[in-house]
Amino acid sequence: MCRIFNVKIPELSNPSVCMRDPHRVQEILQSMVKAGSNTVQVISDFDMTLTRFAYNGKRCPTCHNILDNSKLISNDCKEELKKLLNTYYPIEIDSSRSIEDKLPLMVEWWTKAHEILVQQEIRKDLLAIVVRESDAMLREGYQLLFDHLYEHSIPLLIFSAGIGDILEEVIRQAGVFHPNVKVFSNYMDFDETGVLRAFKGELIHIYNKREGALLNTGHFQELRTRPNVLLLGDSLGDLTMIGFLNDKVEERKQSYLDSYDIVLVKDETLEVPNALLLYLTGNK
Repeated sequence: MCRIFNVKIPELSNPSVCMRDPHRVQEILQSMVKAGSNTVQVISDFDMTLTRFAYNGKRCPTCHNILDNSKLISNDCKEELKKLLNTYYPIEIDSSRSIEDKLPLMVEWWTKAHEILVQQEIRKDLLAIVVRESDAMLREGYQLLFDHLYEHSIPLLIFSAGIGDILEEVIRQAGVFHPNVKVFSNYMDFDETGVLRAFKGELIHIYNKREGALLNTGHFQELRTRPNVLLLGDSLGDLTMIGFLNDKVEERKQSYLDSYDIVLVKDETLEVPNALLLYLTGNK
C-alpha cells in the first residue's frame, strides 16, 4: 500500500506513509512536474499540520491552547474553555458523524470560545510574550519548507480555524514569515488602547475554510496561473492531498485513506512534504 514505483522519492517508502492508490499519486506528481513549479501553490492548515501534534509524549498547544494556557486569562476562563474542548473535540474527530451533523456544533464551539476570550480584555502587546513562553512547535523540517517555497516564489496560503494573531506570531518567532506567506484565519479586533474587544469578520472554522477563501477572491485572482495545489491538512475538513493522521489512528485511518491521496501516520516531521517540493522544483 505504501510503495510507489516510477516516481523516485525515497521518503514515500517511509513506514509512516500510506496511500490508497500509489499510481494515482504517481500520475499527479508527474503531471505537476511536467507543468512546472511556477504552476504550483501550497495550501495548508496550521494547527497540528505545520505545528507538531506532540513532542516527547506531550501534546503541543494549538493557537487557541496557547492563550488557554497563558497568564492572560483567568482560571475561571480556562475552566470554561476546557469544558468546551472536552465537549466538542470528541465530536470534531468522530469519524462516524457527518460534516453536516458536526457543522453547527463546530460553529457553536468557536463562537462560545471567542465570546469567553473577549471577556478577558486581552492586551495585544502581550501576545508575543505568551507565544514565546508556550510549548508551540513547528514540525521538524519547517525551515526547509518555508525557505524553499520562498526561494522558488511558490505561494504558501495558510487557512486556519485558530487565531491569526497567534499563528502569525509563531511563524514570526520561528524566523520564516516570508512575503510569500498569506494567512486566512480568525483575527482579534483590538481597540485604540490595544485591548481585545471582538473578533473580526466571519467566523472561520474547521469546515468552512473554502468559504473563507471565497471571501478573498481578489487575492486569489493572482493565483489563477497556479492550478496545481499541494494541500496539507490534519482533518477531514482539509482535503485532499496530504493528511497528517495524529490521533485515534486505528478508528480514523480508513476514512483518511478514503479522502487523502497520502496519509502520514503519527509523523511529526515535514519530511514527506519537503521531499515532494524538492521533486516538484527539480531538486531530485
